[in-house]
Amino acid sequence: MNNILLISVDSLRRDLLDVYGGSFEIDVATPNLDRFAERAATFDTHYAGSLPCMPARREWLTGTQEFLWRPWGPVEPFDETLPELARQNGMVTKLITDHYHYFQHGSHGYYDSFHGFELVRGHEHDAYRTAPKEPNDRLVDQTGDRDTDPVDSLQYINRPQYARNVADMDELDERDFFAPRVFSRTAEWLRENRDWDRWFCYVDSFDVHEPFHCPEPYASMYTDEDPTDVELTNWPYYGRVDEGQSELSDRELSFLRAQYAGKITMVDRWFGRVLDELDRSDLWEDTMVVVMSDHGFMLGDHGWVGKNDPPVYNTIAHTPLFIWQPDSPRMGERVDALTSAVDVYGTLLDAADIEGTDHRHSRSLEPLLDGATDSHRDWALYGYWSSAVNVTDGTHTYHLPCDGTVDTYCYSTTMMNPNSWFTPREPKTEAESGQFLPYTDTPVWRYPGKSFEQLDEPLLFDVTEDPNQHDNLATSDEQTVDRMRTIMRSALAKLDCPDEQYERFDIAP
Repeated sequence: MNNILLISVDSLRRDLLDVYGGSFEIDVATPNLDRFAERAATFDTHYAGSLPCMPARREWLTGTQEFLWRPWGPVEPFDETLPELARQNGMVTKLITDHYHYFQHGSHGYYDSFHGFELVRGHEHDAYRTAPKEPNDRLVDQTGDRDTDPVDSLQYINRPQYARNVADMDELDERDFFAPRVFSRTAEWLRENRDWDRWFCYVDSFDVHEPFHCPEPYASMYTDEDPTDVELTNWPYYGRVDEGQSELSDRELSFLRAQYAGKITMVDRWFGRVLDELDRSDLWEDTMVVVMSDHGFMLGDHGWVGKNDPPVYNTIAHTPLFIWQPDSPRMGERVDALTSAVDVYGTLLDAADIEGTDHRHSRSLEPLLDGATDSHRDWALYGYWSSAVNVTDGTHTYHLPCDGTVDTYCYSTTMMNPNSWFTPREPKTEAESGQFLPYTDTPVWRYPGKSFEQLDEPLLFDVTEDPNQHDNLATSDEQTVDRMRTIMRSALAKLDCPDEQYERFDIAP
């Protein structure tokens, strides 16, 4: 294998893609994702691991399922990153993204090893523009709350930052929006770099992440509402849709879904430019192409909006994955085997013929792609640091709440703020140093952090019979509960998780 093109589309729900059944309430047009799925292997039982954004990326780029040890944070000194290993093995490496979190305090080290990296500026809270002081009123009103996010706020994070960043977008062509710029630049890079013998290009599109602000025709494509109506939001606050700042009427929620759908169709159109360039430059025969997402997004499902606060339902955790590998006999087929986000790391190492590297928590998908096996994992573990733990065997999902009175610890070589990346300089007075991690001899800091409780009680779902997870079987199917607890215990032991996790989850080691 010569080349690798890795593409992530942030917050892409699998249930809106026709190849996965298209059960989303809107029939969303994604002709180019459909076109790629017809060519590639489609993974039907693929799950997220460490959530949300940067934890997922540490899994992809270092093979570390980190959520049992630490939250959102940097590449660690003992990590072997994909771009670093690719460089050492003669590959030209490139990062193209509008995912500004790579460049924030507390998440450093992800782009440093690429030969080249490009950041399309201005998405979400990106600390980009300071003017105009009072940006477009409509954008301010549709993306925030003037009472809680004052336009002239000088706080570290405030939503009017986005309105400043895109103050002139209403007068611009769709080509000036984020996903069009990311994918058009990717197509250019492919065209410009055809002369290199081997390359690894990682494209991380922050769209379709909120705010779900998009230009015409996409803003009106799935709604009869006026997309400029300031009574309608395109950037929801996380939480229950029927209470607090997150409260949304049926009308507002319907509009929000329409804007999300419109943004996906826009992303799809410009993703198609990358496929066109692969055609034009005749790159398919010597390029592996992986298309995936980090997680989904709740849009009223189970009464929630967002991704961090609710139980980790399949809407968030059951993610799309497509892989094109030129010499695989499984192209155009569906793969039923259970797979996990962390497996991307080992898969790309094998595809690049990089040997002698510890895959850590990753298991290469190459045997599946080669047709050597139809099975891969007995379990996939997933969740947020300091909260509930979740496991699936592909037929059931089991979700265990944490005991918030038991200390949870953060393990890292840095003194990150474990409960918010917005204040990374908070000093730690209760830290101790030691060789606490099972996968490295490097000493790290260990210090306590706060738990947050996504669950009030255990949840068990049969996702083959109840894919939308409405019927909790945790109190009625004791046999399956016992089986899933055994699987979870085995998973925690296999990962050699910290001792306190067993106490937090009330599960014997």
